[in-house]
Amino acid sequence: MTHPTLVPAQGGAAVPALQITGLTKIFGGLRAVGNFDLTVQPGALDGLIGPNGAGKTTVFNMISGLYVPTNGEVDLYGEPLVGLEPFEITQMGIGRTFQNIRLFPNLTVLDNVLIAYHPHAGYGLFDGILRTARFGNKEREMIDRAREFLAIFGLERIQDQMARNLPYGEQRRVEIARALAANPKLLLLDEPAAGMNPNEIERLMEYIHFIHDRFNLTILLIEHQMRLVMNICQNLTVMDFGEVIARGTPKEIQNNPQVIEAYLGRGAAARAGVAL
Repeated sequence: MTHPTLVPAQGGAAVPALQITGLTKIFGGLRAVGNFDLTVQPGALDGLIGPNGAGKTTVFNMISGLYVPTNGEVDLYGEPLVGLEPFEITQMGIGRTFQNIRLFPNLTVLDNVLIAYHPHAGYGLFDGILRTARFGNKEREMIDRAREFLAIFGLERIQDQMARNLPYGEQRRVEIARALAANPKLLLLDEPAAGMNPNEIERLMEYIHFIHDRFNLTILLIEHQMRLVMNICQNLTVMDFGEVIARGTPKEIQNNPQVIEAYLGRGAAARAGVAL
């Protein structure tokens, strides 16, 4: 997996992997996200947290092109994304998972991962219809690459199983592997621990650390499991009612009275020593 060379900006600093400025989304007069700013540096493993309904997934949907922002800018390594179609943003280098797993349940694990390679297949419609030699060679090459990729993540033993038959935790791993197979520059993980038991969450933390270190990958995640967030994220941005209320390291956020109030209520904020 290849990743972009860090692009020097004026003054010698690297261009951020993700730069969001003034991002706003209004649905029928209701402001879901307002004037949201975020900078994610290359190679970071950062988190976006907040209570239910804070606007976190709306931000992810705007980054990935599912929603068109009402206002604001989103840049990936200095390249603007606003106005592009979701498939174009994927091709630009953003991989994404969702709160609800979106595997193809009636396809095998191998086929689910192969789907991520097809935008880079290197053959056209004509080759596919006529099953030309070029088509056959490229298909075999993609299958070999997908199997090698599954082996990296310890999924080769289940490559021929239907996705619908896998335990929830393994389905989530396959979804993340498929997102990575598209060779992203930035990986967005939307509540990867949702629905997992404590043992699965422990394995997920190891998995995220592995892919971050193995591929030197920039990761931004949304998560409600505070144990996971506090143990793996380098920096956190906290949202409430569509706005940023705090930024900092996990330790700083853990003891922020405004964050405690957003999660636990005003009474808890008076006891600011309470950890999230």
